[in-house]
Amino acid sequence: MKIRILGSGTSTGVPQIGCECAVCTSTDPRDKRLRASALVETGSERILIDCGPDFREQLLPLPFAPIDGVLITHEHYDHVGGLDDLRPFCAFGSVPIYAEGYVADRLRTRMPYCFVEHRYPGVPDIPLRELVVGQSFRIGSTEVLPLRVTHGRLPILGYRIGPLGYITDMLTMPDESYQQLEGIELLIINALRLEPHPTHQTLEAAITAARRIGAKETYFIHASHHIGLHAELERSLPPHIHQAYDGEEIEV
Repeated sequence: MKIRILGSGTSTGVPQIGCECAVCTSTDPRDKRLRASALVETGSERILIDCGPDFREQLLPLPFAPIDGVLITHEHYDHVGGLDDLRPFCAFGSVPIYAEGYVADRLRTRMPYCFVEHRYPGVPDIPLRELVVGQSFRIGSTEVLPLRVTHGRLPILGYRIGPLGYITDMLTMPDESYQQLEGIELLIINALRLEPHPTHQTLEAAITAARRIGAKETYFIHASHHIGLHAELERSLPPHIHQAYDGEEIEV
């Protein structure tokens, strides 16, 4: 299994418009962060996790190949704003979108032209598939387990795909979800900044969660410019915990 970090940034991206801090003006490409998303290649399937407004830019450098499914963590724009840009991939066939019920309802309201029974020509073929928290399902031959995460007060989804756990926008997570992640080899999880935030984990909280989950390797995503320079942050992290960067490829 190979995971490509398409975007490791928070909702504003990095650099943030109008900011002249050391991170936003850094020349290190690892400090340039598009909105959070990942592409998982299992050997038989290619699965996209979230599809934000930077999706087109994120996929242009990659080989043009089918996407077998899109896992949506929640409804916020920085995670779903690029769904219309899936249309070129529909040349290979339908690209199913997997989301829990309330998120599917929001997408139908925001993008009705994509989800009507009779679509007009040129509309992306991205059928919605509603999933249930804690009930595994398959995309092709790949088993996926959606698990509960809390984003402030908003219930959202994390995913386990075999040895991979992927969690974004987490503030807290129930014990059951920690149990569902037992035995993973790779954890990708959010760490927004050093200071507390009402809906996201701090760096310290993310380290604590990572140690509890106990994956062999952990990579932090969904970072704001407040988290600091990549090079300095990477040196400060405990063994086997890393700051992810855009374009990074990780093999399990």
